[in-house]
Amino acid sequence: MSRPETGAPAEAVAAPPALLQPLTLRGVTLKNRMVVSPMCQHSAVDGIAQDWHLVHYGKFALGGAALVLTESTAVTSDSRVGFADLGIWDDDHIPGLRRIADFIHANGALFGIQLAHAGRKAFSEPLWEGGRPLSVEALDASGLDWCRVGPSAIAASPEWSVPDVLTLEAILEIKEAFVQAARRADAAGADVIELHFGHGYLLASFLSPHSNKRSDAYGGSLENRMRLAVETAREVRAAWPEDKPLFARLSCLDGAEGGWDMEDSVALAVALKEVGVDVVDCSSGGLSEATRRSNVPRGIGFQVPFAEEVRARTGIATQAVGIILTPEQADAVVAEGRADLVALGREMLRTPYWPAEAARALGCAESFEPWPLQHREWLAKRQGALERLDKAD
Repeated sequence: MSRPETGAPAEAVAAPPALLQPLTLRGVTLKNRMVVSPMCQHSAVDGIAQDWHLVHYGKFALGGAALVLTESTAVTSDSRVGFADLGIWDDDHIPGLRRIADFIHANGALFGIQLAHAGRKAFSEPLWEGGRPLSVEALDASGLDWCRVGPSAIAASPEWSVPDVLTLEAILEIKEAFVQAARRADAAGADVIELHFGHGYLLASFLSPHSNKRSDAYGGSLENRMRLAVETAREVRAAWPEDKPLFARLSCLDGAEGGWDMEDSVALAVALKEVGVDVVDCSSGGLSEATRRSNVPRGIGFQVPFAEEVRARTGIATQAVGIILTPEQADAVVAEGRADLVALGREMLRTPYWPAEAARALGCAESFEPWPLQHREWLAKRQGALERLDKAD
């Protein structure tokens, strides 16, 4: 038997597709570039995670995602999108979230919590009940201590009540609520937190000149309108472990004519990078009900250009979202340097094993290797039977 000559170059091993390559952010490594986007479930009780959340988030870890992000998780009791949203304003919320984190970690994924304050868009119906804002009468009847708040006395639309204008003291309290929420997220075992600065919620309403008419240090110029977002990110970064990454979700265009735009988003991304944000999650729209369907034409991958532009102009890592459907499409986004991560929501709901299917579709896995051991052999056994049937035909 002949042997290769000593020192002969070994056969080159092809690198895995870009979508399946790991990414290290600070002291945390994502095993691939696939992330589960936040999606409100409206299934918590007093902000506390239930069995539904364990199964909902846990199945994505089984499916092979690198990072599973929670829904918008409220930093105060009156900052929820809906009454039944997850909360992180109290230590009582930690055990339920910790249970989810432990399961996700045990199954090879990372756990992230999106911290949010809904502001003037707080308290609406679940989508399956219409998704409309709850009336003042309905909120009063609930008996809960609630208060829609915003930078100015401007409602999100005629359907929403006019928010109370935040005082400087109240702004300080909200920043502290984010800081305490970050500390609870760490105690709950989160590997990542994402600050929600988009979709018309509180921090986004400070950014836009349409919703922010203040004349103090938090209104007027672009720098002033960005101040609350930047200060919140800085203070959260100081409280969040140095080795854990910090994400921020932006509406890169708020959907309103003359409103927040890409130039503004680039400026904010630069400022956020300077205070320690590691990834900008690039979404759009949502400033008000009138701009829910933003002026951005919707199509396959319609928000990817936002992630590409922010990444190219600032050097910060970005996460692309928005009608990303196939493994080939997602792989191209990463391979072409348009974003560092790809987040999917509704496609993950349709196919929780989308990441495992992506590994097979991109030729990076034989048989059913990406599936959990408890599923793998059953699927392989059936595949063998199907192949035999095909040959028989």
